[in-house]
Amino acid sequence: MIEITEAAASRIKDMLEQQETPGMFLRLGVASGGCSGFSYAMGFDNEESDANDVYMSVADIKVVVSKDDLKYLNGLQVDFEESGMSGGFTIFNPNAVATCGCGSSFRTREEDEVLAQPCD
Repeated sequence: MIEITEAAASRIKDMLEQQETPGMFLRLGVASGGCSGFSYAMGFDNEESDANDVYMSVADIKVVVSKDDLKYLNGLQVDFEESGMSGGFTIFNPNAVATCGCGSSFRTREEDEVLAQPCD
């Protein structure tokens, strides 16, 4: 299960409304790399794969996650925080055993043998 806070949901819905392509949804995933082994991937998409994707509705938002990535993202919480004149999405991942100071990469217990690279 993935959670999207009210603040993040509001911001995502606003961003989805601005998209000019019909049928857009939020895709969450992971990619190899980053300071701690994996980086988060979050963006809008309109291409689906029934064979490889898991579909869910979270806070009235269509969210799609690759079946391969779901094990890394189960329990994920996406939030949006205002900070002065800017703001940004923050991610809390209960599966992460290590994160980088930049907050955009992580390592899980299963992948703990991946050597973390120092942040640039």
